[in-house]
Amino acid sequence: MAEQHEQAEARKQGNGAERPDAPAQKKENPVEAPKKSNTRFFVMGGLAVAFIAGLLYWLHARHFEDTDDAQIDGYITAVSTRVQGTVVAVHFDDNQEVKQGDIMVELDPADLEVALAQSKAALAQAQAQLQAEQPSVGITQSSNTASLATGGDAVTNADADLEAARRELDQAEANNKFAQQQKARAVELLASKVIPQADYDQRVSAADAAAAAVATAKKRIDQRKATLQSAQSRLVETRANAPRQLVERQANLSVRQANLELAQAQYKQAQLNYSYGKLAAPVSGVLGKRSVNIGDRVQPGQQLFSLSQTGNQWVTANFRETQIEQMKIGQEVEIHVDSLDKDFTGKVQSFAAATGSRYSLLPPENATGNYVKVVQRIPVRISLDPNQAGLERLRPGMSAEPKVRVR
Repeated sequence: MAEQHEQAEARKQGNGAERPDAPAQKKENPVEAPKKSNTRFFVMGGLAVAFIAGLLYWLHARHFEDTDDAQIDGYITAVSTRVQGTVVAVHFDDNQEVKQGDIMVELDPADLEVALAQSKAALAQAQAQLQAEQPSVGITQSSNTASLATGGDAVTNADADLEAARRELDQAEANNKFAQQQKARAVELLASKVIPQADYDQRVSAADAAAAAVATAKKRIDQRKATLQSAQSRLVETRANAPRQLVERQANLSVRQANLELAQAQYKQAQLNYSYGKLAAPVSGVLGKRSVNIGDRVQPGQQLFSLSQTGNQWVTANFRETQIEQMKIGQEVEIHVDSLDKDFTGKVQSFAAATGSRYSLLPPENATGNYVKVVQRIPVRISLDPNQAGLERLRPGMSAEPKVRVR
């Protein structure tokens, strides 16, 4: 009981010592409690806002695929000369805008004019040779026809002469037979002294003349046979050679015609070379990389300057292979160009046939065993929508940041 009483007293003394401090504690608690509550409120609110913002960004970003590995692309024409010559005038400078057909470079026309005159003279010569050769075909054809007709007539006449000679021989042989019979009778009659010697001599002379006539007729037949054979041989030769002569003339005419066509082609080439003496801009664009000056001797194929075509640019964007899963041709694209700080619109036009590493000078050889898997880049061509303000200021090589809407 005594101990309980002492503990009670001690508690009273302790309570009495804490009373003076109690009012101070009651003043601090109402201030600190709202501060802690406000801090927790702001922290929780900030976390909630960040979460909502992150959620909204994710919901928004999942509809797009973007990359900063992209640039404006375009056609760059390497303009070179087609003929050799000495430069006498240069009408442009670097970074100058030109229109299609504008004269850029002029070459000394003297050599080209000489070549043009030579080709023109060769053309006139070829035309004259063809005109001289053209009648020969008709002449040869007419001559062959006449020769064949003449040869046929000669054979016919020789055959007729041979037939006449044969008839003459028949007649001469008949006369000779009669004359020989008369001679035989005259011999008998002279022996009987029925006829005088003069009659006998006359009949003998007639018999000798008839025999000579037979011999002459035989010789004439041999001559007529030889003439007929000669005419027949000439006719056969004419028939064989006439087509060959005509073919030869036609071949010569074809050669002349080919020479004329060659001369015409050479003359046309000389005209083209003369026109190439003035080098014009093949397309509209901006010039650059000038490498020609007055007095330079240029050769065919030598590059004189580059021409960046304007009005036909596109964007080449190298997306990671993991980004093109939802990409399709025709999807809308928003392109931000850094140099202009301007946004343009476009559409996905096509996908490259291979990754960028495959188009590099030294493509990777994964079969060597030193293979490390790396996310590849796929070049995607993005066409720019026409009639947008600022398109004329775009230049190939400018950095761009395309954003493709995939959902």
